[in-house]
Amino acid sequence: MEQLMRDFFLFLSKNKTLTKLAKKYGLRFGASRFVAGETIERAVEVIKDLNKKGLAVTIDYLGEFVDNAKEANEMADNSIEAIRAIGREKLNSQLSLKMTSMGLDISDELVMQNMRRILDAAKENGVFVTIDMEDYSRCQKTLDIFKQLKKEYDNVGTVLQAYLYRTESDIEDLKDYHPNLRLVKGAYKESQEVAFPEKKDVDDNFKKIIKMHLLNGNYTAVATHDDAIIEYTKQLVKEYNIPNDQFEFQMLYGIRPERQEQLVREGYTMRVYVPYGTDWYGYFMRRLAERPANVAFVIKGILRK
Repeated sequence: MEQLMRDFFLFLSKNKTLTKLAKKYGLRFGASRFVAGETIERAVEVIKDLNKKGLAVTIDYLGEFVDNAKEANEMADNSIEAIRAIGREKLNSQLSLKMTSMGLDISDELVMQNMRRILDAAKENGVFVTIDMEDYSRCQKTLDIFKQLKKEYDNVGTVLQAYLYRTESDIEDLKDYHPNLRLVKGAYKESQEVAFPEKKDVDDNFKKIIKMHLLNGNYTAVATHDDAIIEYTKQLVKEYNIPNDQFEFQMLYGIRPERQEQLVREGYTMRVYVPYGTDWYGYFMRRLAERPANVAFVIKGILRK
């Protein structure tokens, strides 16, 4: 049943008609739990509140199904606006983005132009930028562009997904770039030809790549809500005397906030992924797909209205 629900919500996340309706009618039906708001001003207020609790942040202006240069340029402009807000307000925040929203599916020239604009603004404002990983079909192209940008900029990292068979070799391939990587389990529906179908295998691979990347001496963001993975990481860094400034934990805004604050109290860097914007629908559907408890929360919210 849980797998059926996951597949259902992942299917809904790619529905362009529903995405347009969600943009039109705004944040409703529980989405505001996971999305900071529709404007940068609202997102800044959320970040300030999180920073006061000792939580670091990475902010993401949401956008999906970008299929023309005008919209891609506007998405880049919004990311630059967020970067300048971080600098102006002196927020403890980084920026995350999806390269499809910057023109990845349109042309190499467009996406590189927008990425360089963003990274120039980020460098000027002292902001680090993480390139989110998307589905498998875009994985290699994303890594190729990351490698090119890493030769030009120090303030850029990317994401690797534990559920892909290829990720162990990607860790090895990238190690000489000394990359700052966010390691995640993975949230897209992929074929068994390219991804582990069983949760146990994904978890085992997750632990393997966390250890590989940390022992390579590179900065590691362990993005998980799974206590078993968190405890594994704690024991690993203790065993190998890895300093706390070489890694951090990351979680999503609205999910397990008490655990986030507990990790801060324990002395770990805890970064919260804070999305905002009008194009929130696909992101919201993937959050519902990940955890059945999220669906129950939304239903309760609707019934209260």
